[in-house]
Amino acid sequence: MTAVLFDMDGVLVDSEDYWVEFQREEILPATVPDEDVAVAETSGMNFREIYDYLEETYGAAITREEFVRRFNEAAEEIYTERADLLDGLHELLAELDDRGVPTALVSSSPHDWIGMVLERFDLEGTFDRVISADDIDAASKPAPDVFEYAADELGVPAAECIVVEDSENGIEAAARAGTIVVAYRIDAHGDIDRSSADEIVDSAAELRDRVLSVAKNQRA
Repeated sequence: MTAVLFDMDGVLVDSEDYWVEFQREEILPATVPDEDVAVAETSGMNFREIYDYLEETYGAAITREEFVRRFNEAAEEIYTERADLLDGLHELLAELDDRGVPTALVSSSPHDWIGMVLERFDLEGTFDRVISADDIDAASKPAPDVFEYAADELGVPAAECIVVEDSENGIEAAARAGTIVVAYRIDAHGDIDRSSADEIVDSAAELRDRVLSVAKNQRA
């Protein structure tokens, strides 16, 4: 059996564009004002783990509580007002459902953020599993843990799971989990390393076509 695991930020919704701007222009300068930290360095991590990483690596100029408060405020604005849904997502999910292919939303974001997206875009109940990195006590991307967990939850071997990811850390995590990786190239990430992906797509239409094609080949 094949399954498809979708990342949320940058794949299901174009929130990554706004998150990159927020991190580059606001949160990184406030947290590590004396360091030039690239957004790609922490992309794909759970936001609480971003703080831990920055604190351990560089030393943080603001408290964890302030960091979390700023992220939560940004999340509400991004998910309820600014981000748009991937073109054709409802049709893609319906097609996969018709083919008997289970799906999961797998994100480093907490469940309350995921819930904003599911509610706003009428996606509640459309995935077989909705998984946050908060669900497991393990390392976040680029560690493979969350994708291994998602495969187990769906009862499908990781090697038969298709993962759609956009960030460098997410692509690496999916590859390390042994999944089939479809990398979605978006402008927000620029020229990151996508070499560990099995497929690279550049548009929502191409993403849909490749996912359906790979899923069909896996089931053949």
